[in-house]
Amino acid sequence: MSDHEFDVAIILNYYAPYVSGLTIHTQRIAEGLAARGKRVAVVTTQHDNALPLRENRAGVSVFRTPVSRTIGRGPVSPQFVSVARNVARRSAIVNPHAPMLEVGPIALGVRNRPLVTTHHMDLWLPSGVVNTVARRAVDVSTSTALRLSDAVVVNSSDQARGSKLWPLIKRRNWRGIAPPCLDRRGGEPEYRDGSGLHIGFLGRIVEDKGIEYLIRAFQQLDDPDARLLIGGDWIKVAGGGIEDRLRPLIGEDKRVRMLGMLHGSEIDNFYASIDVFALPSVAESFGTVQAEAMMADVPSVTTNLAGGRSPVLETGFGRRVPPRDVGALARAISELAALTPEERAEGGRRARDLYSVETSLDAYEELFEQLTPMRDHSKVLGAHGRNTLVR
Repeated sequence: MSDHEFDVAIILNYYAPYVSGLTIHTQRIAEGLAARGKRVAVVTTQHDNALPLRENRAGVSVFRTPVSRTIGRGPVSPQFVSVARNVARRSAIVNPHAPMLEVGPIALGVRNRPLVTTHHMDLWLPSGVVNTVARRAVDVSTSTALRLSDAVVVNSSDQARGSKLWPLIKRRNWRGIAPPCLDRRGGEPEYRDGSGLHIGFLGRIVEDKGIEYLIRAFQQLDDPDARLLIGGDWIKVAGGGIEDRLRPLIGEDKRVRMLGMLHGSEIDNFYASIDVFALPSVAESFGTVQAEAMMADVPSVTTNLAGGRSPVLETGFGRRVPPRDVGALARAISELAALTPEERAEGGRRARDLYSVETSLDAYEELFEQLTPMRDHSKVLGAHGRNTLVR
């Protein structure tokens, strides 16, 4: 790949220091490949005006474009597509991440470069006329990118088959690569308050995470010593957080704590403080946080959604419940609380065998390396064919 300025161009709307499952995923891939000697570029938007338009971040060349306004969760950046296309032309591999409104136009501008689209999930937005139009527009754009892609990456085969775009994905060269997850064992139980059952949620404090159902399920547990720890940001989240909707549900229940944003060792300490992890999402693609909980020997209860249920399905270390079913969520939490130390240790071993940063990096790197010779060969032949790698 030495005849290009960059080995890989990763393109997405939000990147670090913004925090979401998708940004953590891409940051670990970008920085991990850079640590392996790859020249990695990231094209994203300047979601915070204090951020530089160009910087080297942990060995990754980051290009940001100014945001003129934000509609819902979507940043509007007039320069984004043109900058993405420019960096793509200087890169050996182009890896946009969807859902993203601009992914189709960007893909249309990629020529003579292997295009690998990572489709994290079908876009979910709250109900409403404007959001319905936005969803349809993003679906059309994503479909365009998938049709033009030399390969499509999803977080799991379960996610792919549950997607509304499955009829298109299954005709492409696709594969499931789990997000890169950290082994967070070794933390201190600093958030633990007594010997009662401790349940934890970690993630953005937004509507699609279903936190209100978790609070209601927890309040069905008649145990004064039980605790519910809710970690995550509700201030700097795209589209706005819902902390103001959760406070009235919590009311005077002192057993529930809103911890706010956690970083680094604080996350390790969070997992060390809980007995059961809960991810009651109404829309979810995988849930890196639940996989990392499992890797720390903590079982997870999650909703029975394609993609989001994958870690529980693949490890057997948890429970699945219907979305918005408060009673089922409360029962599943009680069942997981009864697991023995041996069952927890075995579940943790299974999770660590499946999910790690290195496993994910290996899979991406192998895919990129297999695609590069293919497109170089097609340039010599003047062709624009698609490869047929084994799924």
